[in-house]
Amino acid sequence: MTLPVEGMTCASCVARVENALKAADGIESASVNLATEKVTVSFDPAKTDTSRMSQAVEHAGYRLVLPSTDRRSNEPTYERTNESSFRKLKREFLLGAVLTIPIMAVSMIGMTDWFMALSPFTMTEINRLLLVATTVVMVASGKRFFSVAWNLARHGSVDMNTLVAVGTGSAYIYSATIVLFPRWLSVSDPSGHIYFDTAATIITLILMGRLLESKAKLRTTDAIKKLVNLQPKTALIRRNGVEVDVPVGEVLHNEVFIVRPGEKIPVDGMILKGTSSVDESMVTGESMPLEKIPGKAVVGGTINKEGSLEVRATAVGKETVIAQIIRLVEEAQGSKAPIQTLADKVASVFVPVVIGIAVVTFILWLLIGGIPFSSALINFVAVLIIACPCALGLATPTAIMVGTGRGATQGILIRNAESLERAHEIQTIVLDKTGTLTEGKPSVTDFVSLNGLDEGKVLQSAASVEHRSEHPLARAIVDHAAHKGLHPGEVGAFRAVSGLGVRAAIGGSETIVGSPSFMKDQQIDISDAEKQIMKFATGGKTAVLVAMNGSVAGVFGISDAVKSTSRIAIEKLKQMGIAVIMITGDSDATAQSVGASVGIDQVISGVMPQEKASHIRRLQAQGGVVAMVGDGINDAPALAQADVGIAMGTGTDVAMETADITLMNGDLTNVVHAILLSRRTIRTIKQNLFWAFAYNVVGIPVAALGLLNPMYAAAAMALSSVSVVSNSLRLRKRS
Repeated sequence: MTLPVEGMTCASCVARVENALKAADGIESASVNLATEKVTVSFDPAKTDTSRMSQAVEHAGYRLVLPSTDRRSNEPTYERTNESSFRKLKREFLLGAVLTIPIMAVSMIGMTDWFMALSPFTMTEINRLLLVATTVVMVASGKRFFSVAWNLARHGSVDMNTLVAVGTGSAYIYSATIVLFPRWLSVSDPSGHIYFDTAATIITLILMGRLLESKAKLRTTDAIKKLVNLQPKTALIRRNGVEVDVPVGEVLHNEVFIVRPGEKIPVDGMILKGTSSVDESMVTGESMPLEKIPGKAVVGGTINKEGSLEVRATAVGKETVIAQIIRLVEEAQGSKAPIQTLADKVASVFVPVVIGIAVVTFILWLLIGGIPFSSALINFVAVLIIACPCALGLATPTAIMVGTGRGATQGILIRNAESLERAHEIQTIVLDKTGTLTEGKPSVTDFVSLNGLDEGKVLQSAASVEHRSEHPLARAIVDHAAHKGLHPGEVGAFRAVSGLGVRAAIGGSETIVGSPSFMKDQQIDISDAEKQIMKFATGGKTAVLVAMNGSVAGVFGISDAVKSTSRIAIEKLKQMGIAVIMITGDSDATAQSVGASVGIDQVISGVMPQEKASHIRRLQAQGGVVAMVGDGINDAPALAQADVGIAMGTGTDVAMETADITLMNGDLTNVVHAILLSRRTIRTIKQNLFWAFAYNVVGIPVAALGLLNPMYAAAAMALSSVSVVSNSLRLRKRS
């Protein structure tokens, strides 16, 4: 379950929420994403529930937002709070800015002779006006920092809000005491000891940074918003013979809906009547519209271009492809990359260490440096303000969010942050032939009957046996027979051997259809067919034999067209320094022919589906990161075994759950795009982490040495987070 958390502002907040949940009974794991301000929790419902989770988070000083979903929309209602939070933050910033500007102006020129000559107020009265204005800034605009810091303090915790609250609060309280009770601190001239401008400016600048950061973070979720907005709000349903518009959330399974030209398809379905072309680019990344006829599937959120369609709903609500994609992207954006481990370890102790450094700085300057109390206090405040771990907490999740979102818009679905990070290390990539390098739609190009047997009789017998099989080669034989006007007959004692062939009884005699190796296993002499087998194999065709009454009766030559983009993709993979291997169940001659046509030198042939995983293990044992690209169903064991499993062109539940990366269309160049996306994302994360660490490594000593004004520290701290998010947003553009 993924739920929003309110009150988090920095990397130390992340660690605190995670630790609070992990310590609770029944929680198996908890992963917080600061960029989305959400936590993903795995838990045992028999031991805990959301109310107990909420209590654990509240005890840590934060608030867990429990979900509620609008029945008429796939969009969770808590998503709408992001905009309202942004507007509230904007109001607080504008109020702070309106008051801070005159506070700064008066503080800077208030001690000049010409200002005092023109002013109707005395210096004491001016200081009291500054106190009132600053109090409004602290209470109205800065309330969020103090309230969170207080809640954390009550539970023995600290975070970035503590740094801001202690820093600005110290400057404010000291200045207010000077104005109201100057004798308490034995100050004869209050003018040199008042820092209202420092307190107000820090609050306003940090709010400005939060505002810019919040606005940028909203852009990191654009991909999710686009996916949510793909689905129309209503559907035209036929109920009791009458066509009515209903909210898309009320469409039921097997209901018939109408899609007019130019309209979006509301939910997944099967076309009953009508022909049209459908633009599926928003889901698959495929730019060309696809022709649709009765019996074809359509995906909710895609656009009907031309004709009117009658469609039966096959998946509604959370079952639709769009809903699954949204779930997958949200899970990926909420997951944590291994590269973030170092930042998490630093963040867990960061704030207490910073407070310690600030206190030591104050004491050393006051006792050893020999400077006034007020100057030591300013150095104390500068250390607290400059040392903000916000950038550290945002460095990884913002890049992951933008990277996975960018992938989704290209039809590249990334399962989690670990998969995205792992993909950039791929050294060897294994490609399944059928459906990956080829179209996955084999067709019979040649058929030769042997030993003087009637071609029609052999073809019909083969089609009758293969009619009971679901294998793509079987469908090709059945379709070829149908094209010749031959229809399958009844068979008995049917048996299939996965990846090899089938056998069945027809009219008292047995017919076997399968590969040459299968025939040999059945003790059938194939010497009469070897010439044809070799001819087909050298032409890149798969040979399928038919045996009747114990002897070979015919040979099919079956070809699966190579995708036009396969050779281009393989050339690019090689240029990237990745070794490319093809794996297939075809004979070596056929495999070598196909491999040569697309530029693959290393071919593993004659491999059964269940044996592919062992070949992946063998390659992994040789060292390096191995990726497997397959169809996501037959290749599931190999996809699971590989370091990175990539499912091609399916978009099915099995593909999404098995593979680390799912490509919504069958274009092999998307494998290249996925790896490049991973490389760019990891490069961005490293840049973000470097600057986040460098900012604190340089900033804290400078502030401790008394070389940094707290107001400059606040500006630098605010802009550091903005720079990290902005750097991540560059991933939205394809490079």
